[in-house]
Parts: sequence; structure tokens; C-alpha cells
Amino acid sequence: MPLDAFCLAGAAQEIRRAVQGGRIDKIYQPTRDEVVLLIRGLEGNVRLLLSANPGHPRAHLTQLSRENPAEPPMFCRLLRKHLTGARILAVEQPPAERLLDFHLEALDELGDRAERRLVLEAMGRSANLILLDGEGRITDCLRRVDGDLSRQRQVLPGLFYRQPPAPDKLNPLTASPEELRAALENPLGKEPEKLLLERITGLSPLVARELVFQAGGGGVPLARALEELANTVKENRLTPYLLVREEKSVDFSFLPILQYGPETECRRMESFSQMLDGFYESREVAERVRQRGQDLVKSVTSARDRTRRKLANQEKELADAGDRERRRELGDILTSNLHVMEKGMKSVRAVDYYDPEGKEVDIPLDPLLTPQQNAAKYYKEYNKAKTAEQMLTVQLEKGRRELEYLNSVLENISLAEGERDLQEIRQELSDTGYLRRPAKARAREKRVAGKPMEFRSSAGLRISVGKNNSQNDQLTTKLAFKSDIWLHTQKIHGSHVILWTQGEAPDVQSLTEAAQLAAWFSQGREGKKVPVDYTPVKYVKKPAGARPGMVVYTTYQTAYVDPDGELAKRLRVK
Repeated sequence: MPLDAFCLAGAAQEIRRAVQGGRIDKIYQPTRDEVVLLIRGLEGNVRLLLSANPGHPRAHLTQLSRENPAEPPMFCRLLRKHLTGARILAVEQPPAERLLDFHLEALDELGDRAERRLVLEAMGRSANLILLDGEGRITDCLRRVDGDLSRQRQVLPGLFYRQPPAPDKLNPLTASPEELRAALENPLGKEPEKLLLERITGLSPLVARELVFQAGGGGVPLARALEELANTVKENRLTPYLLVREEKSVDFSFLPILQYGPETECRRMESFSQMLDGFYESREVAERVRQRGQDLVKSVTSARDRTRRKLANQEKELADAGDRERRRELGDILTSNLHVMEKGMKSVRAVDYYDPEGKEVDIPLDPLLTPQQNAAKYYKEYNKAKTAEQMLTVQLEKGRRELEYLNSVLENISLAEGERDLQEIRQELSDTGYLRRPAKARAREKRVAGKPMEFRSSAGLRISVGKNNSQNDQLTTKLAFKSDIWLHTQKIHGSHVILWTQGEAPDVQSLTEAAQLAAWFSQGREGKKVPVDYTPVKYVKKPAGARPGMVVYTTYQTAYVDPDGELAKRLRVK
């Protein structure tokens, strides 16, 4: 759900306590729409996330480490120039508005004290992060808005900043009880939640439905519920609640949500920042990887589809070559009947002595060829088909390996956790010829060597999981010892998993957990009983000339396990 004004107020309370009076130490911009401030607060160092992402704008303290680009964007450089070392004087939020205004004291180019403001407008598609000078002029912003985009309000460097126009609705924090009751009068019989959203500002659809649910409908009870909500916000009694359904977070709010009944757990969280961090973590990682990996997915999908079409054509050609023996037989029949054939004949009828019943057969002829040439033509077609079958068999096997490899790359892209993982996959595709780049560009580019995912079993054994084919090769053929255990899903694309045994026999629990990880990081993630093969590394070999990540193995055993994402979270070593 989008962050409403009251959840933002709860997060602002936490931000205010942690950063007011502190100084901005470092500034990063991990993505186009996000800025992270490292602040030396009065009670310790904290990270403050300011997101102007149109899909989920927000502000809160964060514990998550985000991958930063190699070169900081221009807006990040501007913020570093003006705000590094700045002291945070105040954090303000207009009543019932999704807007945070940071008042700062910094040093200008001459070393004199200068006022600065950093304004986050967390307002959906028009979300923005704006830097102002001491006079309220816009220095710059994440998203510039000119006259073509908005005639009512431009956001451009050099203009005086104006807050977004307030909606023509009643503010529950400043309105009197009488005004609230009058606003909720419903002579036309509208649905109460729609009436709330039309006439009261600051509410999300979820909160509007909950107020109606708790009030038992509209009218005076709904007005009282709205008054109680306003008092809760004014007295800073906001509490973060995460809505969990089937162990997946589906929504959040600042008050208990009871409308969904027992099927949805309303879980109280320690802080708004912790709640927002957890709620958006997996969503944002998946979205960032999806956006940055779109070019890879497109290239690999195109190559895979091209390989599939080629395989289909080759299989058809192989089927056509399957009747080559009949062509040789027809050549033999023509050779034995040359005496009844003449040049110019379009066909000849002769006894088929290859038929058990000795039936006659009509054999098509080329009227431009002599009888001997017609017979030779069938022998030539036989030899051509025989050679084609041999070549097509080799090509089909090669094509199937290519298809398997490309499918594994697509699976690896889905496992990527950041730009470094995607860059490693780009390198692999460039090395294998699927991505073409000029030789000079490849020479200048720094090669990236990522690290596999690391886990610890319940018994303390180390488990490594490759995130792409290059890491799979490194793990299996370079790093693992012959006595360590190699695991991989059977006939399903997935990661290579190494259970490091330290030369001893592994316990059953560690083997089971490693197998569950192999199933989770594979195409069988959604299955129930996924077959996972496991064997000592000494039985795993990489064929000469094989694509990255492709191996063969012998003397293995198979375990059937349920993939477990919660196990992966619990055992993961950060």
C-alpha cells in the first residue's frame, strides 16, 4: 500500500528523535529515486532513507545495506557539495500531509553558516526530493517539473519553492468535532468509506475501510471514530502494525486492522522504520533487479527462442531423413528394372521385392534423366540423408545443451541480488558470445568477481550456493575439496550447492538443509517434493568445452525435499 500521512507521521517521530541535532556524515544515491543519509546523531550513527519512488515513496531509518553505483549521480554530488557536515535543526511535517521538511545548517563556499532545506514530497506519482537554499529557492531536485508537465506548479532550479496545493478536503487534525460530523452527513446514501476518502484528507483506503468497520457503519459513530483517530495522531500514540497473511506481509498501518478477520494476522512491530524496512525490502530488491536486468532477460530470451526454433527445424529434417533406407530400396528396384525404363518416363511400375507380399510399386522418375541417372539419384538422396542424420544428431545434441544453458542463465538472473550479480552474468554472456561488445570496451571494463551466497547449517557446517554459472564453476571445480558434498536439483535448472564437510561425514540434518537450499534456489522452488541429487565433489566433472555451470556426475544419491524459503532466511550469513 502507499504510505499515508499518519504512517509517515509515525516514521517522522522516530526520525526526529534519532537525527535532530545530528550531522550528515555521508550521502549516497543507490538508485535513481532513493537517497541515503549517514547521520552522526546524538545517540549514535543512523541511516536515513529518503525515497521519491513513485510506487512507494517514504522516509524512515534503515538497517539495510544498499549497493551503490560506481559513479555517484549528479543529484548525489550536489547534495554532497551542499549538505555534507550539515547539522539537522528540525524535522517538520505539515498536518495530515505526506511531506517532510528537513531544516539544516551548513557551510557555504566561503565557510559561512548557511541555511538549507531538504524537502521530501512522498505523494505517489508526483513524489520528489527537493534541495532549497536559505531563501526558499530551489537549488535542484530529483525530478524536475516544467510547464509542459504541470501548469499549476513548476519545480525547477531558481524558482521559489511552493508546497503542493492542499486538497479540497477537511483536515481531521485541525477540524472541530462539529465540522467532522457535518462532513460525514450522507443524505445521498453513499458508501461510508467512499465518503471518508472524498471529504477527509490524509486517509488511505485501508484506514477508511477500517474506521467504517470499527464504527459499524457511517453517521455519528463514524465521526467519533474519526475524532479518536485524530486524537491518537495529535498525542503521538501511533503504533506500527504489519498485516501478515500466509507468512507474507501484505499491508501495514498505524492502528490495529481487524476488518479481515482471523485469516490475516495484525502483527505489532517495534518501530515504523523496522516495519517499512521489512515490508519493502524484498519488493524493492526484486524490482531493482528486474529493471536493471531487463536487457539481459531480453537478450537471453531472444537467444533461447532462436535456439528453440532451430531445434524444431532440425528435428523436422531428422524425421525426413528417417526414411533414407526406402530411398536405397527404390534405387535397387530401379537398377534391376533398367531394361523396361526409357528416358522421358515420369514413373515406372515394378515389383517391390522388399515387400513381404511382393506387391508392385509406382516409382516417380525425372523425365529429363536417363534410367541409370534416375537410379543414381535415389542412391545420392540416400547417402545425403544418411550424412544429414549423422550431422543433425550432433547438432541437435549441441542445440539441446545450448537451450539448457540459456534456461539456466534466465534462472540465474532471477537469483541476482544486485548490480554486481548482473554484471557478472553480463561478463559470462559476453565471454560466451551472446552479448557483443567492442573489444576496446571489454578491455577497459573491470571484471567483477562476485561471491556465492553463504549459509550455516543448524550443526554449524558451511553451505555455499552459487548465484550464477560462473560462481557455480568456481565453487564446484576450483574451491570445493573432493570430500565436500555437491548438491543440485535433478533435471531442473538451479544453483550448485556445496556442503563443506571439513573431511568428515556430514550429519543428516546438515545434508537435509543443504538439499532444501538446492531446491529453493532452483526452478523447483514452488514444488513440494523436489528431487535433489548429492554426491562427493570427486564424482563431479566438467566436460571439455562445456558451457559455464555445465557438469556431469556419477555415483550419486537422491533426496526428495520441500523447498523452504524461511530456512534460507534463517541460515543465511550476511
